[in-house]
Amino acid sequence: MSNTIQAIRGMNDQLPEDLSCWQQLEKNAAEVFNLFGYQEIRLPVVEKTELFARSIGQATDIVEKEMYSFQDRNGDQLSLRPEGTAGVVRAMLQHGLLHNAIQRVWYSGPMFRHERPQKGRYRQFHQIGVEAYGMAEAELDVEVISMTHQLWKQLGLKGAVLEINTLGTVDSRKAYRSALVDFYQLNRDCLDDDSIRRLDKNPLRILDSKNQAVIDLNKNAPDILDFLDTESAEDFNKVRKLLDDLGISYIRNPKLVRGLDYYSKTVFEWTTDKLGAQSAICGGGRYDGLVEKLGGKSVPAAGFDIGMERLIELMKIEGLCQPEKRQDFYIVQTPDGARGCGLSLAMQLRDAGYSVTGNIGDTSFKSQLKKANRCNAQIALIIGENELENKSITLKQLDNGEQYSLASKNFVVEVSKYLTS
Repeated sequence: MSNTIQAIRGMNDQLPEDLSCWQQLEKNAAEVFNLFGYQEIRLPVVEKTELFARSIGQATDIVEKEMYSFQDRNGDQLSLRPEGTAGVVRAMLQHGLLHNAIQRVWYSGPMFRHERPQKGRYRQFHQIGVEAYGMAEAELDVEVISMTHQLWKQLGLKGAVLEINTLGTVDSRKAYRSALVDFYQLNRDCLDDDSIRRLDKNPLRILDSKNQAVIDLNKNAPDILDFLDTESAEDFNKVRKLLDDLGISYIRNPKLVRGLDYYSKTVFEWTTDKLGAQSAICGGGRYDGLVEKLGGKSVPAAGFDIGMERLIELMKIEGLCQPEKRQDFYIVQTPDGARGCGLSLAMQLRDAGYSVTGNIGDTSFKSQLKKANRCNAQIALIIGENELENKSITLKQLDNGEQYSLASKNFVVEVSKYLTS
């Protein structure tokens, strides 16, 4: 029986051959966010547990059951971050970035939740997120939605559907919450144990239940649109009109509430029917009360996060992952005297911007050519005894086997003619 240590369940390795699609997504996301004027922020992976308890909500599954929390040697209660927004707000407050200022930032990195691993849901997963502060207008809601729409266009993604809803202001939610509690109390026999547990603490989360009996019950649940105050109704109508003006299609999902307590007014998700049960690839909305909840002054805010694993799976399904870029050159050098020449040539080519792998060690000519093919190089550059004597380099195209002899002088300039893009 092997005694090698395995990765923790639900925390997966990302091997070199798997990363080209990740890098493609990261590159495109950074480009789109830059187009909208958002700057990158990088945050600690570990934060005080209190940060998430206050922001996400004590009654959420994340805080109650899913966080990786521990006590450090100083007795502080810490947690691996389960999401990114709370950490961004903490950083904004700590560094005084919200004082009479508008901020637009984006982040990326691993998040952690102790869930039951399944396809599209892992214990270590990755998010790219966007946060904007200091703007209360509906135009910001539409800006962050349009950023995701722009990213899908840049990636060539076709299979994502935009769902939107509103949670209204605090007063609207209070009235809606009361109506929901009354409705569910009258139909308590239809609720599963999880929904009954949520009934007193967070009844809106029952709308998001995956239990079929509760799903059927929710078809007749009160609609928040009937409880919106004038401000909330006008705001949501403006969001819908602006999306219409931009030609961004959407459906209104009255059961969309998002899984975190800090959301208010506009909420949205991008979903797909190509990933099974884990249908959401991106979600977000407005959270005007979060900064105040974490000790700052009242600051309006909105944003979203993208589940990278799910989005990449969808990109693979739609055939959008570009193949890994091929290595340009592999240097084959046979006599001992060629090694110094090979090292020098490799550095000249790298200085010119080419990717080069040079053979290391005492390896036969045949084995070196096999290595060149295994590393997916386009061209093998051969330096043998004849090449050393003639001050030349033999160029072999590995796709078709054609060979050319080029003079060592001006070789770096001439070799570009033999590379494909």
